[in-house]
Amino acid sequence: MNSVETDTSSPQLIPVGAFDIVVFGAAGDLALRKLIPALFHRWRDGQIPESSRIVGTARTQMSDDEYRQLAFESFREFHPADKIDDSEWASFSQHIYYAGLDATSPDADWAPLRERLEDDQHKQRVFYLALPPGIYGAVCQNIERAGLKSDNARIVLEKPIGKNLKTAHEVNEAVGAVFDEQSIFRIDHYLGKETVQNLIVLRFMNSLLEPVWNANVIDHVQITVAESIGAGGRASYYDTAGALRDMVQNHLMQLLCLVAMEPPLDLGADTIRDEKIKVLRALRPITAENVRQTTVRGQYGEGALKGEAVPSYENELGNQSVIETFVALKANIDNWRWKGTPFYLRTGKRMHERRSEIIIQFKDVAHALIAPEGNQLQPTRLVIRLQPDEGMRLLLVTKDPGPGGMRLRYVPLNLSYADAFSARYPDAYERLLMAVVRGDLGLFMRRDEVEAAWRWVDGILDAWSQDATPTHKYAAGTDGPAQAAMMLDRDNREWFDGISA
Repeated sequence: MNSVETDTSSPQLIPVGAFDIVVFGAAGDLALRKLIPALFHRWRDGQIPESSRIVGTARTQMSDDEYRQLAFESFREFHPADKIDDSEWASFSQHIYYAGLDATSPDADWAPLRERLEDDQHKQRVFYLALPPGIYGAVCQNIERAGLKSDNARIVLEKPIGKNLKTAHEVNEAVGAVFDEQSIFRIDHYLGKETVQNLIVLRFMNSLLEPVWNANVIDHVQITVAESIGAGGRASYYDTAGALRDMVQNHLMQLLCLVAMEPPLDLGADTIRDEKIKVLRALRPITAENVRQTTVRGQYGEGALKGEAVPSYENELGNQSVIETFVALKANIDNWRWKGTPFYLRTGKRMHERRSEIIIQFKDVAHALIAPEGNQLQPTRLVIRLQPDEGMRLLLVTKDPGPGGMRLRYVPLNLSYADAFSARYPDAYERLLMAVVRGDLGLFMRRDEVEAAWRWVDGILDAWSQDATPTHKYAAGTDGPAQAAMMLDRDNREWFDGISA
């Protein structure tokens, strides 16, 4: 009899050549909480050659040792469960250097940074801009003016790329004047998540799923990215963005593309991105005429989370606001595969739990042989969990064991990544940083892809403005305003929030 063996050994790591990575904004939250820890894990797993260097730069002046200590203290604070001893950090920290610099000023002294890098022009060079997008162009121009742009240099841009189509175009033009498109890596950390990466394998390498991945069999798709945290200290920034710009234009749109795209001919970077942009171009516009039927805006008020009282968004901001901290959308893709199958997108802050999921809900069976309790047969659902516990569940109706007739039970077939794979697998930033070094553009957004997403989102923003679409209040610790549930109820559907739903 044939058997299936499960390999729980550590994954085979693809080596990279020596590189230098310069992190602009090195004293900021992103660098200290995400980038330095990610590079440490890649070093621990033998992925960073000994001659590689990590050079942090920011306006604050400090020595190499002071920055190393700051990075170490931040690591301990934000990753308390990660076991790391002083000697291990001491070895890794020998790769870390620092150069104080105002990168936006053409008159700044770039000599300290130049001295760190000029001894080896042939080493792969990466510039990571952990900075606001409005200054990307100026920093790129100053990098070139300072003579630091080597022939093989690459630039990493954090989201958001602009705040609308016009500003995104301006950012792309300014960066593109210095770096060619093949050297620009627009990062969206959701594309580095293990489960997101597995979407392509799940869809296109399993003969069970690909034939039914279309409007003939799938009733609808739900994509939820829920955050339990509030805007907090970021409220003043958040009030200039809102959930639509901050989350939908990048994270949720990328997930939608990977779920909806046609099979690529291969895994080449442009092959995959060509298929994703076809999805974006097929999205039905949302206009002032249909905006209230297809969108819901919300903002959290006071409430309770995990038994503790939490303030409203306006209390955190310090004044009144109509910006949305929650948005729900009904997206329609007008192409052969998805015509008639809606995609419901939902994201918000101060929701009752942190959770990111993709729900593929299949159509009901043509005829129910057994009448379930309550006369409502639960549909087959594929639940793809992105966070916090990555995995997949296929929810099926089965017979409840035991005598006494046919009783139905709704149960999951589970794949938990933590249980199935004993080896630690890289987090999103670890994977994406190494992809930059290797030059793998497939995990990053292309210019036309970013601008196509903004074009659709701009239509929603314009529709909200023309319609004066209201922002509905919802209590912190809930799953958004009642109007979001009503949007699906009009389609005789409901949000899926767990196996009991």
